[in-house]
Amino acid sequence: MIALLVLPIAYLLGAIPFGYLLVKWKTGADVRGAGSGNIGATNVLRTTGRAAGVATLLLDIAKGYLAVWIAGRLTDQSPWWMSAAALAVMAGHAFPVFLRFHGGKAVASFVGAFLCLTPLALAAVLVVFVATVAWTRHISMGSIVGAVTFPLGVWLILQPPLPVIAAAIVAAAFIIYRHSSNIQRLRMGQEHKFRFGGNG
Repeated sequence: MIALLVLPIAYLLGAIPFGYLLVKWKTGADVRGAGSGNIGATNVLRTTGRAAGVATLLLDIAKGYLAVWIAGRLTDQSPWWMSAAALAVMAGHAFPVFLRFHGGKAVASFVGAFLCLTPLALAAVLVVFVATVAWTRHISMGSIVGAVTFPLGVWLILQPPLPVIAAAIVAAAFIIYRHSSNIQRLRMGQEHKFRFGGNG
């Protein structure tokens, strides 16, 4: 029965809108009304500054990791439940109950979740992400390319149980889906270029 707590815990952890809360605390503004309107680290960095952006990134990664770690502790490291928790924490970030189900793209929570579940494969894909961002200067492009290559990396490097592979495929597809507007802007040449700066 205790395993049934895994998904609600993971979802509620994911639903904590750290970007929204940090910007509200720092400036009193609603980050959804500025920049891309997203609550994630990239928009917080762009609209509020480096400190808030980095803090948002680390906290969103941490909640993803914690959700999967808790799932492992509650279920004796069950690959099925840990994989389900990875997807649930991403769903919580993208569709947070606390913000009427309008959240972020779930990339940072994805990173945290799979840092716990498939660390070696994630490390390899992070290299792909960094190289893509350095080449294109588009964080969205790095996220998309990383998502496309992630399931293959999981399979080649780890050859894990089926639930983990399935979670990697679903998570990657979800990340790409959440970037549909970015893909459209990339095609039109209107996507924001990354600059590690901000307003302080």
